[in-house]
Amino acid sequence: MAELSSSGAVRQLYGETPRGNLDPLVLRRLIGRACQDGRLGPVLALSVQLATALPLLAESAVTPCAREVLDACLAGEEVVAVAATDETAGSDLVGAKSAVALEGTEKLVLRGRKRWVTSALFARHALVLAKHRPGRHFTNFTWFLVPLAAAGVSVSPVDTTLFEGAGLGHLTFDGVEIAPEWVLGGFGRGLAMFSRHITVERLASATWAIHLCHTVISRTVRRLDDRQVDDLPLSRNPAVRQRLAGCLVQLHGLNALWERLRERIAVEHDAVAGALLKAASAATVDQVMTACSQFHGADGFRSGGVQQMRAEAAVFGIGGGATELMLDVVADHLPALLKELES
Repeated sequence: MAELSSSGAVRQLYGETPRGNLDPLVLRRLIGRACQDGRLGPVLALSVQLATALPLLAESAVTPCAREVLDACLAGEEVVAVAATDETAGSDLVGAKSAVALEGTEKLVLRGRKRWVTSALFARHALVLAKHRPGRHFTNFTWFLVPLAAAGVSVSPVDTTLFEGAGLGHLTFDGVEIAPEWVLGGFGRGLAMFSRHITVERLASATWAIHLCHTVISRTVRRLDDRQVDDLPLSRNPAVRQRLAGCLVQLHGLNALWERLRERIAVEHDAVAGALLKAASAATVDQVMTACSQFHGADGFRSGGVQQMRAEAAVFGIGGGATELMLDVVADHLPALLKELES
């Protein structure tokens, strides 16, 4: 983030005065640059930071405390974690147990646990989505900006060998006293804000998927060019050629969909468009990783090989909204989406 800030990229992404929106073309360029490293963990952390954490904070930072954290993030001096996934099923946000409650006459206290939080291990603050009153209603949720050094907060690393560099951790809040200036966006607007910004994160996810698939297909073609059977490169085998061509067709389709929907998602925060693109991303990544990992044979299982990348790439069908949930959203709007294709 420090490099992005010093180069002026952060200003290009959000504008001179960040208000919660971003430029999708700049986002694509920054994620593409991050993908050149080859590791998925840092790209995961960057995508969440650029597409969700900072826009959400920029939209809701009205207190001096929140403005100070936002300014530090924009300057590249720190990152902020987004703690939304609870102990309950990740797809059931309204069933979350993390909550703030009034203890005594004036003290607001946070209790609960957030799991699989990106950047948790190196962030100084977390945006925590919690209930401010019981029940499953949409307006029962609020965002809180919680210092991770506050009394009652504990951070533990996730037990995984995947996504090195993403800073994945679990956060536990055991009687954390919430200061008034930690409340973001007002009580009751938590899920509405989350819905707006997770839609843009799905655009970032599709951006990442396009770069990842391009890299994997290119690497696979080079490998098959160098391996021969009966004095012919494997890349000339008819079955191999057709399967690679199918992957490329899928990738071009995803790229075209990204181009068509990017403004609707980034500017209008169109949730249906975001779900459509997210579902297409997961399907494309799955097809490409399945085919290309097979073409790498046993070498794909080496440390840092394509099979590890394939395991990590499963996140495209889970993180930011499971594919099944995205397809449910698409199904709810079938007539309108079909009509779009008539013009």
